[in-house]
Amino acid sequence: MPLPPYRIKVVEPIPFLGPEERAAALHAAGYNPFNLRADQITVDLLSDSGTGATSAAQEAAAALGDESYAGARSWFRFRDELAELTGYPHLLPVHQGRAGERILFGALLRPGQICVSNTHFDTTHANVELAGAEPRDLPCPEALDLDSPDPFKGNIDLTALAELLSGPEGGRVGLVLMTITNNGLGAQPVSMANLEAAHALCREHGVPFFLDAARFAENAWLVREREPGYHDWTPRAIARQAFDLADGCVISLKKDGLSNIGGCLGLRDDDLYARCEANLIATEGFSTYGGLSGRDLERLAVGLREVVEPAYLAARAAATARLAQLINDAGVDTVQPAGIHALYLNAGRLLPHLTPAEFPGHSLGCRLFLDGGIRCAELGSLYLGTMDERHRLVTPAPFELVRLAIPRRVYGQEHLDHVAETLAAIAKDPERVSGYRIVSTPPMLRHFKVRLEPIRP
Repeated sequence: MPLPPYRIKVVEPIPFLGPEERAAALHAAGYNPFNLRADQITVDLLSDSGTGATSAAQEAAAALGDESYAGARSWFRFRDELAELTGYPHLLPVHQGRAGERILFGALLRPGQICVSNTHFDTTHANVELAGAEPRDLPCPEALDLDSPDPFKGNIDLTALAELLSGPEGGRVGLVLMTITNNGLGAQPVSMANLEAAHALCREHGVPFFLDAARFAENAWLVREREPGYHDWTPRAIARQAFDLADGCVISLKKDGLSNIGGCLGLRDDDLYARCEANLIATEGFSTYGGLSGRDLERLAVGLREVVEPAYLAARAAATARLAQLINDAGVDTVQPAGIHALYLNAGRLLPHLTPAEFPGHSLGCRLFLDGGIRCAELGSLYLGTMDERHRLVTPAPFELVRLAIPRRVYGQEHLDHVAETLAAIAKDPERVSGYRIVSTPPMLRHFKVRLEPIRP
């Protein structure tokens, strides 16, 4: 297993609550891990967004942050690094990815149009709807087999995309957005061949082709490892090739920017840039800071270079693969093959005594906290299912999954071993995991603020 190319310099304590304390905390949180306090969590795998550790070089650069309102030196360092990486002539900083989505969709999508993706993630889906458009997912058929070792299950279904673009609804398609890696479908990568073919279809039909590139470096690493013809390429060169295929990108830099905040829009079209810039200035800040401090911009300029280092990516991928193997050996299935930023547990298979209406993914997530102080997120019927007005499940999700999102440069081998050991103990007696019912829910992005209660046997 490759050694991480860094050593730990600053540490912070983590809490160890007892079983009764964890039970009381989960009850007070309405049995929703999003409502738990950070100081109640032992190992936090809720998200890899903004949760990573920064490097000494990033913190040293932050000390040089220029906080001028317009034209700060820090902006130019950030811009130059991003321009070299992506090749886009127009770059706009935003405070995080969803702000970039809102600005881009507001400029590109009209009410009644369709935004096509290999898979929209939660806030992307919501921002498309807020623009009055319809989000439509076209995942490749291989993605439906969770056990398949197919190397690129994040791909878009090219046949379905071609049929949509050439069919009666083709005129309604306002944007094709490819998510790399495919977070909504098991952290699976997208191949360069798939990107090239999707790009060609969009060009043929005059449809804008954009990347949601929050994990551009991790996708590049998996292309290097899995796709013939790329093994001798650097991750940076592969990422640049992907950016070259698109008309632009939106990036949450809280992932592969190795920063706790930040994002950007990359654009080629002059008119689109002007419209997005006007929206940005009105809602995020001037176009040379976009809601970010000079210190943030400096950290990002360094992080964008560190994230494509092969030694870093090799060690991160190996740590995730090792955790996947430990979990599988314990009798818990994960979406195959392992990605990098997260593992997805097959809760439906582990907990067959629970129906989708009892939310097995959410139930497993709660059990992980109760038994091990581990926080994670459900990606099953609680997140994706449709409900009636009484919060009863009408249409379940296709799979009942739990996402273990792994922060960058934060947890060591012992922390991940604790996760595997906790799951192994649950797998020995899965029927003790009880289901849940909804008590109250917001009208949009339900999983963030829903409150539930256990279904007592």
